[in-house]
Amino acid sequence: MSHKSKGINAERDLVHKFWALGWAVIRVAGSGSSKYPSPDLLAGNGTRRLAIECKVSGASNKYFEGREIEELKVFARTFGAEPWVAVRFVKHDWLFITLDDLKKTDGGFSVSLETIKRRGLLLDEIIK
Repeated sequence: MSHKSKGINAERDLVHKFWALGWAVIRVAGSGSSKYPSPDLLAGNGTRRLAIECKVSGASNKYFEGREIEELKVFARTFGAEPWVAVRFVKHDWLFITLDDLKKTDGGFSVSLETIKRRGLLLDEIIK
């Protein structure tokens, strides 16, 4: 399975999980390749709106291009949504982390499995 297919399948998995919990959610096809900023997922429950960048990782750290995070900030601010990053490390559940909890690197940002387990939220925690 290609890297792109794994990412798409992971996003679809999260879409199903949000719907199962009573949240409306859409996957934004082509996010990251549009000339306009767009998140991977948009989720809402009538009160809250979340703009989510989704990633999967087989390593103990996940890196993000600075452009990805900046575009997520711009979209969320313009749309009136909360910006979140969702990461599923292999053999772990989805965890959500705020942009403030990402570590700044030379080329962008990163989050370690250790940090996201300590500071992140599970899906049922983020929707409360």
